[in-house]
Amino acid sequence: MKKLLIVVDMQNDFITGSLGSPQAEQILHPIKAKIRAYIENSDTVLFTRDTHHDNYLTTQEGKHLPVPHCIEGTKGHAIALDTCGCAVFDKPTFGSLELAKHVADGGYDDIELCGLCTDICVVSNALILKAQLPETVITVDARCCAGVTQESHEAALLTMKMCQVNVITNELYEAANKLNNE
Repeated sequence: MKKLLIVVDMQNDFITGSLGSPQAEQILHPIKAKIRAYIENSDTVLFTRDTHHDNYLTTQEGKHLPVPHCIEGTKGHAIALDTCGCAVFDKPTFGSLELAKHVADGGYDDIELCGLCTDICVVSNALILKAQLPETVITVDARCCAGVTQESHEAALLTMKMCQVNVITNELYEAANKLNNE
């Protein structure tokens, strides 16, 4: 079985920078362990990197989210993890058609995604991949994702489940969320 892990936008600006959050910081170690396990098993790991330029505030995204982030060449643009020499896909928007084509050409049987932000870039890439590869098993590990808010994180997970993307959670995680929503 040919397996692939896609690590989405684990960049400084989304972890400790201009759009950082404690939830993003909390998933660093589990993602490092997941990357290590894939590499030790000789499976493929790919990374995406949100990439903007100095004109960001004049773009459509910049007009809706006027917080400069992931500007190419800045510390915030850098991936906060060791990419271990794996391929990195720069993307100017939420999802990457280039990534989907590359993955489709790779003949993977099982694709897993993790990273940031669940409710923007993770869901976008998962749904693009599902549209490109409708018979391929695509999974998102919710334990290794964080969203802009807990509510939008949960909404994205539900959206992916409804679109036949497998979502990994654990019972404690789901129980805590259920209590928080009561």
